[in-house]
Amino acid sequence: MRFVTGELTGLAPVISTAGLTKHYGAVHALTDLTVEVGAGVTGLVGANGAGKSTLIKILLGLLEPTGGHARVLGHDIEEASEDIRRLVGYMPEHDCLPPDVSASDFVVHMARMSGLGASAARERAADVLRHVGLDEERYRPMGGYSTGMKQRAKLAQALAHDPRLVFLDEPTNGLDPAARNDMLRLVERIGGEFGIAVLVTSHLLGELEQVSDHVIVLDGGHLLRSSATGDFIEHTGSLLVEVVGTETERDLLGEALAKRGLTCRPRGAMVAIDPPPTELAHEGAAFDLIRDVAAELGLGLMRLQPDRRHLEDVFLDGGAAHV
Repeated sequence: MRFVTGELTGLAPVISTAGLTKHYGAVHALTDLTVEVGAGVTGLVGANGAGKSTLIKILLGLLEPTGGHARVLGHDIEEASEDIRRLVGYMPEHDCLPPDVSASDFVVHMARMSGLGASAARERAADVLRHVGLDEERYRPMGGYSTGMKQRAKLAQALAHDPRLVFLDEPTNGLDPAARNDMLRLVERIGGEFGIAVLVTSHLLGELEQVSDHVIVLDGGHLLRSSATGDFIEHTGSLLVEVVGTETERDLLGEALAKRGLTCRPRGAMVAIDPPPTELAHEGAAFDLIRDVAAELGLGLMRLQPDRRHLEDVFLDGGAAHV
């Protein structure tokens, strides 16, 4: 199957907001949000209550903003919300599936609601259900589905009308680790192989590092940072070392490396080493020294790797300095 999505013009953003604000009385769900979203997979990350779902509902025209403006696929959210909903797929966070209806009938119905004819809707439903892994289960009532199967059914209906953009609101919510990884691979395929722009929300920071080309971080309705995923997880110049044994062996290695001129500190089961001094600045030289010291002490190396920043660091650093 090939998904035909329609091409975006030039480098125009898929989504753009300017001063977007949503207040519920004294509760500020979004405050002065100005951000752009391009093609590929964009992760929207933040704790519960950060404003992620509110933003998606505003972009779909389901909520009116208190202030500011936004455009989705070139359409103004206040003037062309119906046009936006025809072009966008939406996977809601919460369970919304009728329990006595099969996935096949449900996805066909959603495709018909989006304007597809009966024959095209049935064909499309069969295709998307196969791609999300529900081919053999598509005729069963969804009330008997596991959580993972229900999430896949919600994803299928979001893709049923061949959208140019999909909003996936917490698609891994409630899934076990194996099902979570399967869902993340599906998200990655949608943005890559299928060529559909994706805005995916999660409160689990590590998930978005795996699949996103770009990450937007919200905190209490405020933008903390928006940048390419690689910019979040750049190499810090520090190293992480783990050896076989207990904290005693870890401390033995750390003390020995400190005597050789490296600045070390414990980090869990590992030794964290600050960027090496000039004479050991070449990454290989520091690796060789650590290997040799471990050998001298009779310690077995389990891990020796560069330390990298992660999305969690945005919050630990206060984030606002990176906007």
